[in-house]
Amino acid sequence: MASEKNFKRTKMSCYFTYLAMASVFALPPILFVTFREMYGVSYTLLGTLVLVNFITQLTIDLIFTFFTKHFNLKLTLRIMPLLTSVGMFVYALVPLLAPGHAYVGLVIGTVIFSVSAGLCEVLLSPTVAAVPSKTPDRDMSMLHSLYGWGVVGVVIIGTLFLQLFGRENWMYLTMILAVLPLIAFAMFCASPMPEMDLTQEKENGENARKRTIGLALCVACIFLGSCAENAMTNWVSSFVENALHIPKVWGDIFGLALFALLLSIVRTLYGKYGKNISLVLLVSMIGAVCCYVAAGLVSNAIAGLAACVLTGIFTSMLWPGTLILMEEVVPHPGVAAYALMASGGDFGASVAPQLQGIVNDAAAASGWAEKLSGKLSLTTEQIGMKTGMLVSALFPFLGVFLLIFMRKYFGLTKKK
Repeated sequence: MASEKNFKRTKMSCYFTYLAMASVFALPPILFVTFREMYGVSYTLLGTLVLVNFITQLTIDLIFTFFTKHFNLKLTLRIMPLLTSVGMFVYALVPLLAPGHAYVGLVIGTVIFSVSAGLCEVLLSPTVAAVPSKTPDRDMSMLHSLYGWGVVGVVIIGTLFLQLFGRENWMYLTMILAVLPLIAFAMFCASPMPEMDLTQEKENGENARKRTIGLALCVACIFLGSCAENAMTNWVSSFVENALHIPKVWGDIFGLALFALLLSIVRTLYGKYGKNISLVLLVSMIGAVCCYVAAGLVSNAIAGLAACVLTGIFTSMLWPGTLILMEEVVPHPGVAAYALMASGGDFGASVAPQLQGIVNDAAAASGWAEKLSGKLSLTTEQIGMKTGMLVSALFPFLGVFLLIFMRKYFGLTKKK
C-alpha cells in the first residue's frame, strides 16, 4: 500500500498538471491576431478553432460519462500530459515547417491537446478526491486555483515574449510551454495512483431518486457557473481594449490576466480556509450578476474595467465549488459523475461566449443602437458589447434561484 507521502506526490502531480494545462486555454486567444496576419486565417476559422476545442472536450466528457469502465484510468491519467505536449508541438511545428498548411496543423494540434484537456477535467478532480485527506474540499479548490495561476503566467509571459521577440516567433513560445506537460508526465510516472470508483454508488428507492436529482441540479449549476465565468474570460480583453482604447498588450494584462489573478487568489484562499460551499456559491452568483450589470450599464470606462475584473472574484468558485457541492449531495459520486459534471461545464463554456458574441453583433447592427450611440457618446460596437454583458448576467441570475432551491431541498441552510 502506498504511503501517505507518496500520495502527496500524486497530489502534487495533479496540481502541476492543471497548472501546465492552462496554456491550452490561454495561449490560442493571444495568438489569434498573429495567425490572421501571418497565415491569413479568417475570423470565422479562428472561431472554429475555439469550437473544435470545446466540442472535442465535450465529446471526451460524454464518452467517459457512459463508458468509464472500459478505460484503464491509471494509464490514461499518466499519458494525458504526454498528449498535451504532442498536440502543442504539432500546433507549433506544422505552421513552421509548412506555412501553406498552417491552419491544418492548428486544427490537428487543437484536437490532440483538446482530447488531453477533456481528460484533465474528467480525471484530475476524482483523482484528488480519491487521495486520503482531512480537507478534501480545500484540496479540490487548490487544484482548480492552479489553472488560474497558469492562465496568469501564460498571458503575461506570452504577451511579453511576443513583444520582445516578435509575433513571427510565436511557435517557439508554444514549444517552450509544451515542455511543462512533459514534466507532468514524468511526475505521474513516478507517483502511485489511488483507486477510483468507476460508477456511482448504487442505491434504491428515495435515496436513488435524491441522488439523481442532486446530480442533475449540480450539472445545471456547473453549467450556469461555467457560463458566468467563461463569458467574461473570453470577452474581457476585447471589452477593455474597446472601452479604454489601450494597446492589446496592456488590455490582455489588465483584462484577462488580472481577472485570472483574482480568480486564482480566491480559489487558493478557499483551499486554505474555505467552508460552507453552498453559501459561497450563492453569494458568488449574486456578485457575478452585479458585476455583469455594472459592466453593461456604467458609463465610466475605469468603473467598467473594475466590474469586469471583479467578476473573477465572484466566478472563481463556481466550477470547483459545484464539484465540492456535488460530493455533499451525491456521496461517493464516481468518475462517471465527474465526467458528466465536466460535460455541463464545457457546454457552458461553449454556449455563453458564443451567445455573447451573437448578441454583440446583433445589438451593434440594430437601429436602436445607432440611436443610442449619439445620445450616450458611444460607438455602436460599444453598445453591442455592453448589451452582451447584460444578457450574460442572466446565467448567474438563474444560478441564484437554483442555489436557493438546492440549499432548501438538501437542507444545506442548516449547516454552519
